[in-house]
Amino acid sequence: MSSFKESVSEASLKDTRVDDTRVDEAKTDFNIPPGLNVDEEINKYEQLSLQAKEETSFIRKLMKFEIVVKFKNTKTLVMMLGLFASAAGLLSGLDQSIISGASIGMRHSLHLTPDQDSLVSSLMPLGAMAGSIMMTPLNEYFGRKMSIIISCLWYTLGAGLCAGSHTHNLMYAGRFILGVGVGIEGGCVGIYISESVPASVRGNLVSLYQFNIALGEVLGYAVAAIFFEVKGGWRYMVGSSLVFSTILLVGVLFLPESPRYLVYKQRTGEAFSVWKRLRDIDDIRNKVEFIDMTQTIGQEIERKKEESTVQVWSELFTIPRNRRALVYAFMMVTLGQLTGVNAVMYYMSTLMGKIGFDEKNSVFMSLVGGGSLMIGAIPAILWMDRFGRRTWGMNIVFFFFGLVLVGVGYQIPVKTHPKAAEGTYLAGIILYMGFFGAYACLTWVCPSESFAVRTRTIGMSICSTALYLWSFVVTYNFTKMQNSMTYTGLTLGFYGGIAFVGFFYQLLFMPETKDKTLEEIDDLFSMSSFDLMKLNLRSLKRFWGLT
Repeated sequence: MSSFKESVSEASLKDTRVDDTRVDEAKTDFNIPPGLNVDEEINKYEQLSLQAKEETSFIRKLMKFEIVVKFKNTKTLVMMLGLFASAAGLLSGLDQSIISGASIGMRHSLHLTPDQDSLVSSLMPLGAMAGSIMMTPLNEYFGRKMSIIISCLWYTLGAGLCAGSHTHNLMYAGRFILGVGVGIEGGCVGIYISESVPASVRGNLVSLYQFNIALGEVLGYAVAAIFFEVKGGWRYMVGSSLVFSTILLVGVLFLPESPRYLVYKQRTGEAFSVWKRLRDIDDIRNKVEFIDMTQTIGQEIERKKEESTVQVWSELFTIPRNRRALVYAFMMVTLGQLTGVNAVMYYMSTLMGKIGFDEKNSVFMSLVGGGSLMIGAIPAILWMDRFGRRTWGMNIVFFFFGLVLVGVGYQIPVKTHPKAAEGTYLAGIILYMGFFGAYACLTWVCPSESFAVRTRTIGMSICSTALYLWSFVVTYNFTKMQNSMTYTGLTLGFYGGIAFVGFFYQLLFMPETKDKTLEEIDDLFSMSSFDLMKLNLRSLKRFWGLT
């Protein structure tokens, strides 16, 4: 369905707040279907909202797991939702990086063989694949917010098992369970934020999730450094998720459910109550967006009644609009993972040791890579929605140069030229991790906003599963690949080669979704890939002044 506000110009939208003298003028700026009265529709939703409040029992209120907070300025709740939901990334990042420092003490304490050590590192992304598969039914039956709460419980169980492990088998179980929490959270957060916040800040707030992953990775390296010399310190390291999962769980209790999910579950009155807390309802744009949303989702609900689950899954592949979104989202996830960031991150302490640092300094120097990843994510939070997705995707060029320096660093003899080897390697790591931190935000932003409402959770589940599958493959095979390819061949040849190919894919086939509502993005993906490529080439010609 074509969005009925697609003809609105930026100029006509400025300062169109509804008051007694300007409401009619504001309405004429929209391409509203004949017979649709915006105020009448909104009054209907107001009544449904009041009715829902009256009919909600005390038990139903408890089952929402929400401590309702209201602010005069709706932007406050929007920012609060974005900050707390994206804070789930802290757990993901912490549990990915903490193993780098913990594995040093764990190897001796649990008597791990090299293969067992690799499996401990890579079982978390394998568990995350399982969590990603679970994400779809959890999102459908429990909701976006409740799924994040469930992920916190998996984190708590997994961290407890890891901290108390006395055999490698228990450590396997703990790391796998932690991964389940990561997988559930990974897809849910992007969907939850995308469905809840205005289009103007959607990219920034979803990018904040990647920043928190990077911040969590820095915290992981910092916690490893703090407990490195403590007897049995690796247990404190791997058990530290308990603290952060508890904080996240408490914070999420103050957030509402996604209004789009509530409409999809035909709880429109509740959805409008949430919408009024997240949007300035005096702004006609927000009224029109809610009506547009309910109409679009209403059509999807009617279609769902006539189709089986198998048919819904098949639509992801058989309907061109859905298939294009899936290919695009899958490619962005693949480019983010096959350029090797997880392998570099998991084995950061080991890699630092190979370049000449001792065990203790290797753990401390790992903060350099983690810190660069975190700092690199900050510009995405601030400016992705200003410059757009396509411009931001060009960060892939710069972290390619970082991989070149990393590969060259390994070619410099450490024994005869230690400072040159360490300096070149560290410069490459800083460049690579910094620009990857900026680029990686697209891994979450692009899939979360690309799919239609009916296929959104299924599509995100597939992309999230693919993300962690690639992470497992890259991490588990890292040692074997570097033995056969050498460190230089792996970083420069394989990871760098993927980045090089990815640059041209993005240049030709990456759509621009900046400032578009999720309903307007439906129209964008209705365009054929060939037409999109022609559009992108015309944009490039205009940019270089060739037309």
